[in-house]
Amino acid sequence: MRVAVTGARGMLGSALVGSLRRLRPDVEIMPITRAEADLTDRDATRRALASAAPDLVLHAAAKVGGISANIASPTEFLADNLAIDTNVVMGAHELGVDKLVYFGSSCMYPKDYRQPLVETDMLQAPLEPTNEGYALAKISGGKLCEYISRQYGAAYRVLIPSNLYGPNDHYGSVGSHLVAAALYKAHVAKRDGADHIDVWGDGTARREFTFVEDVSDWVATAAGDLSAWPPMMNIGLGTDHSILDYYRYALNVVGYDCELRLDPSKPAGMHQKLMDSSLAAGFGWTAPTDAESGMRAAYAAYLAQQTEH
Repeated sequence: MRVAVTGARGMLGSALVGSLRRLRPDVEIMPITRAEADLTDRDATRRALASAAPDLVLHAAAKVGGISANIASPTEFLADNLAIDTNVVMGAHELGVDKLVYFGSSCMYPKDYRQPLVETDMLQAPLEPTNEGYALAKISGGKLCEYISRQYGAAYRVLIPSNLYGPNDHYGSVGSHLVAAALYKAHVAKRDGADHIDVWGDGTARREFTFVEDVSDWVATAAGDLSAWPPMMNIGLGTDHSILDYYRYALNVVGYDCELRLDPSKPAGMHQKLMDSSLAAGFGWTAPTDAESGMRAAYAAYLAQQTEH
């Protein structure tokens, strides 16, 4: 079986490639990176997919970023992700690929809705304004997969991971998500002997983060008979932690101690978006890596990457 992985150099994409290599020796992996194609370009995307000639597409490519990036560039987060998803999903469909896994986002769920969130909560209330552009694009991509499956009998399925972290995350940039940002800030604070770290919001907002290799290992082994899957499934750790907790874990992992200086004037996004992943558990989903253990692995990978450069 030939498996194309889009976004193969990103955090999730590279983890999927690694898991497939370790766990699925029967699979021929066809990575699609920016070097192969600009996925916002329809023709380039179609050429890359045609060259890969996959039996299954794992669509992990996306324009992603943390809260500050989403606030600053909603136009690009909406337009670029709409283009990427339309080109990849429709390109696969037009080439006759009948199996595809689309990776959504917990941002697709309504703001401050009931907890934990279940798949039927999608589109039931307004979205969180700070990442609305990204969320709208991901909802559209997921719906496109649902419509193709229903109309043409394909097995295009949507997985909605919680926030992810791990090796190959974005550190020290506007694109950093919470865990990577916390680890990087703790690293810099230790390096510079800083007496405090600035934290957006009041620290009480809660986030569910799942170690990326837990996701990639499960997908590598479970994505055989997609026709048995429901159209959409949550895959998350099943527990969440406050923003302050993640910063405390980061300081523990880095081995440093300083003040965490809160700034309630800065936005923190949704207060909570814990997901119910019991549907996926019926297909073998588990997330064995706890937050602090995963952050230790992520930080070790970051330090190794810095040494290599």
